[in-house]
Amino acid sequence: MEGLLKEINSPDDLKKVPQKQLRKLAHEIRHFLIHSISQTGGHLSANLGAVELSIALHYVFNSPEDKLIWDVGHQAYIHKLLTGRRGEFDRLRMEDGLSGFPKTSESAHDIFNVGHSSTSISAGYGIAKARDIVGDDYSVISIIGDGSLTGGMAFEALNNVGRSKSKMIVILNDNQMSISENVGGLTKYLCDIRTEPTYLNVKEDIENMLKRIPGIGSGIVQSVKNAKESIRYLLVPGVLFEELGFNYLGPIDGHDIQALITAFHSAKKVKGPVFIHVKTQKGKGYPPAEKQPCKYHSVPRFDVKSGRLNKTKEVTYSGVFGNTMMELASKHEDLVAITAAMPEGTGLHGFSKAYPDRFFDVGIAEQHAVTFAAGLAISGLKPVVAIYSSFLQRAYDQIIHDVCIQNLPVVFAIDRGGIVGADGETHQGVFDISYLSHVPNLTVLAPKNAVEFKKMMTFAVEHNRPVAIRYPRGKVSSCFSHMMEPIEYGKAEKIYDGHDIAIVAYGAMNDLAVEVVDRLNKKGYSPTVINGRFASPIDHELYNEIANNHRILITLEENVQTGGFGMKVINHLVEQGKCPEHVKAFALPDAYIQHGDRESMLGKFSLNADSIIEYIESKLI
Repeated sequence: MEGLLKEINSPDDLKKVPQKQLRKLAHEIRHFLIHSISQTGGHLSANLGAVELSIALHYVFNSPEDKLIWDVGHQAYIHKLLTGRRGEFDRLRMEDGLSGFPKTSESAHDIFNVGHSSTSISAGYGIAKARDIVGDDYSVISIIGDGSLTGGMAFEALNNVGRSKSKMIVILNDNQMSISENVGGLTKYLCDIRTEPTYLNVKEDIENMLKRIPGIGSGIVQSVKNAKESIRYLLVPGVLFEELGFNYLGPIDGHDIQALITAFHSAKKVKGPVFIHVKTQKGKGYPPAEKQPCKYHSVPRFDVKSGRLNKTKEVTYSGVFGNTMMELASKHEDLVAITAAMPEGTGLHGFSKAYPDRFFDVGIAEQHAVTFAAGLAISGLKPVVAIYSSFLQRAYDQIIHDVCIQNLPVVFAIDRGGIVGADGETHQGVFDISYLSHVPNLTVLAPKNAVEFKKMMTFAVEHNRPVAIRYPRGKVSSCFSHMMEPIEYGKAEKIYDGHDIAIVAYGAMNDLAVEVVDRLNKKGYSPTVINGRFASPIDHELYNEIANNHRILITLEENVQTGGFGMKVINHLVEQGKCPEHVKAFALPDAYIQHGDRESMLGKFSLNADSIIEYIESKLI
């Protein structure tokens, strides 16, 4: 490690570094990030673009007394470096290691837990108002990216903050990217004002000077005000934010530390809300990330010299989804695809190129995505909305109110269902079965393998009612590939017909069922195996049948237990008075699951073969 960074274990240490050496420190930090993340994986390009911004923030403000609230947190690694966590980066995003996002339980410098976008201004405003109510005196700074600014929640907060006149600073980290390239009218607006010269609001100084002119000063001031109102829409960058009630500063070069420090000191003196527009380059300082910021947004381990990512060439569920959408689009001219700023992540990049008029990236705006889909559906089209499980939570009301009450044929392709690993509690897709399977009119499915996934997509598009299909992150399964009954509405699939023991697996848990069955067969047992397929509606007839002929029934799912697939099956059997002697729903706990390896997490919560077989054998004694 180079000289300056190794001496910094707190923001107080940073403040001892002469300003003229801060550029050297920025270079050292980039070197550290590139080499550290190359060994652990993590969010690379966003952090490389926020180095000078993070240094300037901690150089001017006094964390944790002053409150820095990060949006999403993809760009908060430098913040962690400067607040005493450098030695923990070798365990970044690993079990019991450093989180990839700010966490209040990890450091007093992490003011608010984040992971999803567009939240920092709302949280910052709440902190600022609490400060005012109790009579404290500290700065509140919310940092938000231009991608996050496409989310409606950010504008709700901006509207509220500007109207309140509270003392608060909002910093826009404008790198022209979210994960993929930004879209929409706001992006064009920000692009336009990036080309304007820096605007500094000196209204108060000019007014005071003019008022000193005897007799005519006040009149001149009023005339200037009237003229200003007429021409500033043509000449002043950031007028949108000024109209919302903010004092606008910028655009500022986000890699010029001196300019940032000057702007932050100026903002501290302003009584009301300040909006600082900072222009940065995502991936700054590492050529591969500069050229392909999306590719290097979140990376596995990689070779620093070549930039080559250590990715295995495997077929993923996202890839199967994208290819299936292309096939379906060729057969259904009314099929359209919608994503919320994730065309690459959801597998729709190819679709967007092949069918540009039938593809819609709405930005980080999940609520809008769902209601937009409802509008398309009620007009005769067949929209497929591809959103990660944890992000779809944000559109729960729209799913119920705008799609399902009207029984509209919208298909929800729910990627990252289940444990996703390194991104941790804010990204685990462990609630979707619970929050979707009780919604009237909504059919909820999960495939056991890639072939079944394609068949479920065809079923969903042709079903002409709301359908949700949840599938896991990563490599597709080939489990039970020799078994493939046609997809029939509300019907589960019997894989093996045995006795005494019944195993009902939902979605990706069929992989676990394979392992359990193989080991039970070697022990002389012959279990019945059911691929659940549907979480809503469940197959009442088949579950009644197996309940009558088996002593033990277990269900397997990668979802929290309450409201999950297993509880639906067991509750039905209890209501029918048909429960076997022993029943158990193997599921994840009703808890927020931390970051770590998926297999390790499943084992930790007894979703592994050893735990299941131990339970079964204990009941057969």
